Amino acid sequence: MARILLCHNNYTITGGAEVFYHEVGRVLAENGHDVAFFSCYEEGLESPWSDYFPRVPNYKKSPLSSIVKFNCILYSRTSIESIDRLICDFKPDIAHCFAIYSKLTPSILDSLSSYNIPIVCSFNDYKHICPNYKLFHHGRLCEECIGGKYYRAIVNRCCHNSLMYSVANSLEAYLHSWLDIYKKNVNTFLFASDFMARKTEQFWGRGTFVWRKLRNPFDSTKFEAVYCPEGPVLFFGRLIDEKGVDVLIEAASVLPDVSFRIVGDGPEMATLRKKAEPLNNVVFVGPKWGAEMDLELKQCRFVVVPSLWHENFPYVINQSFAFGKPVVGSDRGGIPELVDDGTRGLVYEADNPAALAVAVKNLWFDAEMVQKMGVAAKTYADSEFNDRKFYQTLQSIYGEVLE
Repeated sequence: MARILLCHNNYTITGGAEVFYHEVGRVLAENGHDVAFFSCYEEGLESPWSDYFPRVPNYKKSPLSSIVKFNCILYSRTSIESIDRLICDFKPDIAHCFAIYSKLTPSILDSLSSYNIPIVCSFNDYKHICPNYKLFHHGRLCEECIGGKYYRAIVNRCCHNSLMYSVANSLEAYLHSWLDIYKKNVNTFLFASDFMARKTEQFWGRGTFVWRKLRNPFDSTKFEAVYCPEGPVLFFGRLIDEKGVDVLIEAASVLPDVSFRIVGDGPEMATLRKKAEPLNNVVFVGPKWGAEMDLELKQCRFVVVPSLWHENFPYVINQSFAFGKPVVGSDRGGIPELVDDGTRGLVYEADNPAALAVAVKNLWFDAEMVQKMGVAAKTYADSEFNDRKFYQTLQSIYGEVLE
């Protein structure tokens, strides 16, 4: 059995990226592999591998440290020293890296390569081609950095709307491009959607790297479908501008007979609440987790994913399908690949409230279609997203690299 080293910035679960990291480890361990983890050190962290975790500056808590120790954001010698110790002790056969930029830094790729350890790298955002990682800023899509024009990030202040952060991320992109840090070290790049793979080819050049498709681990078979043609329309997720909840509220304003529930929290909460004040058919219920979130999904009629940015592989779609819920999704990123317009839901033109309203209305008033698409969604999810299939795909990718 191959010994696998998994590398990701954060060990503690704070979002979907960390879920991915730990779920890969769980599936590998359950199938008999020895698995080691490499992340940044955190106070109070309990992990058998934490003695190897490098201490990195907390740039969010202390902007000053990001200036004083700016070189650590670009290329961390501390991370190299730490992973060298782990490599010597654990002796991995292969390394699987996730988000390693800015904290661990891609410097660890050079270290892994120096020991002739094959590397696969999962990309779940666009940081490898876009300084702000989203191809989206100030309410619009953006590909101005294509061709290595990373200075556009500074011009647009696209990183946290901050000149300092935008300069830092632009310089980071220039250095990693100059070092060719990813392509010279990584054997195979892994993407959860064809969209992200094709977008990377547009920036890096087709045929300049090897890629395979590895969709996020998720076991749909653990959930029971509940077909509920009488429930509300549900949105759940973080309330930030790129999620398109403002577009959903505009669509709701012309659908007074349709009930909407918005689950989540975020910096746009107050703005969105104010926008929805005149409406009687939109309810904000705050964040929900675990059993409470499952109940929201069980009781809804279908789910809306109105993203304005190119979401790679929204977990919310997997969760919705697992409960037998169709999805009305925008035509951005990997969303259309999952929804398959007319099969497991409907796809509409993003940033077009009228088009969203038509899609919601068509599904709301057709209980038979809701049932049919819900069954198709559950069947698809159970077939495509389960531990057995995920491990088979992972095993195939690792085997190819280890040949």
